[in-house]
Amino acid sequence: MSINKKVVIVTGGARGIGLAIVHRFIKEDYAVAILDKDELTLQETMAQWHDKIEVLGVVCDVSDEKLVYESIDKVIAHYGRIDALINNAGIAIFKPAIELTFDEWSMVLATNLNGPFLCTQACIPHMLTVGQAAVVNIASISGVRASTLRIAYGTSKAALMHLTKQQAVEYGDKGIRINAVAPGPVPTEMSVQVHSTDIKKAYMNAIPLARFGTADEIANVVYFLCSEEARYINGQIIAVDGGFDAAGVGLEALRQS
Repeated sequence: MSINKKVVIVTGGARGIGLAIVHRFIKEDYAVAILDKDELTLQETMAQWHDKIEVLGVVCDVSDEKLVYESIDKVIAHYGRIDALINNAGIAIFKPAIELTFDEWSMVLATNLNGPFLCTQACIPHMLTVGQAAVVNIASISGVRASTLRIAYGTSKAALMHLTKQQAVEYGDKGIRINAVAPGPVPTEMSVQVHSTDIKKAYMNAIPLARFGTADEIANVVYFLCSEEARYINGQIIAVDGGFDAAGVGLEALRQS
């Protein structure tokens, strides 16, 4: 079939930040395709829309090249076009560096770096046919600021930021803008694994806005980067972190003084 609406693909869109992004684009009257490897969660998420034609759910592990191309083919068969791609799917294994195995390292990079590469490669030929399109890669402030327990996750997100710039240079003159969003601390199912009470307090003391972000705040920036209002923004990494990356040490002491 063919559809008159613009179409966005959101990977890892069945929960968390990905699901907030899905809702934001639906609000803007986009047709949406959700790619997620968690079949049960995807089914539960899709149930809220029943059989609405403008929301398509596809089970896909973005680290699997064959599945990625098959999934994009399904989106094209259903909608006939792709206007935006949000590479949101990501995983993390929180361990001290010395305890991380090579298999675990490889698994994180396969999803967080190979996944956005594969999905973008699969979507680009279809995006070229619509003339103007956008890709947003969901990176992380962990790709900018190093921390413990994140040697694979932080490295994968730092590499994703540079991949974003490479893609932006390659495809900019073809009408495809590619940017990245680097969220700061946001309470998601993945982040709560390491956000103890003490760590939460430390974040509050280090973030100038003195709070965590929300999934909706991330989704708003993602949509903006895909909109006409952002048509001259390309190859940029937008930190949505309450000023966390901008701040140095001693913020708590400075506040008290």
